[in-house]
Amino acid sequence: MTGRIEANLKDLGITLPHAAAPAANYVPWVISGNLLFVAGQLPMEAGQIAVTGTLGAGVTLEVGQRAARLCAVNIIAQAKAALGDLDRVKRIVRLGGFVASANGFTDQSKVVNGASDLMVAVFGDAGRHARAAVGVNVLPLGAAVEIDAIIEFA
Repeated sequence: MTGRIEANLKDLGITLPHAAAPAANYVPWVISGNLLFVAGQLPMEAGQIAVTGTLGAGVTLEVGQRAARLCAVNIIAQAKAALGDLDRVKRIVRLGGFVASANGFTDQSKVVNGASDLMVAVFGDAGRHARAAVGVNVLPLGAAVEIDAIIEFA
């Protein structure tokens, strides 16, 4: 039987990818107490970085939002790998968003909304979270966006 969150994903047309292996010397997630800490996820699709470049210098706001949404899908995939059942998620506590930004680009919060909106669509009120949206010079593998998460679970 499919759980409530899996049904939401299906209704949204989202098929979770396999949780990505770490790209360096770290683990993809850590559980401490009832909190799941998910390492930064890149906008991966079909095993490749789907969105590279810099917001405000060739990457549009809409493409950046798509990148953030892909990061959120990958966060959810990591949560499923860690917890087994996404219905165990009690709350998306916090997202940390990093946006590769050109000088003068100030819409990081609008970019990271791509992830925030998806979390609310998938988890309902439990998807509402605290957040940071930070502009950075460059991200690993040239990604346009990277997002990490803290998730409370039962």
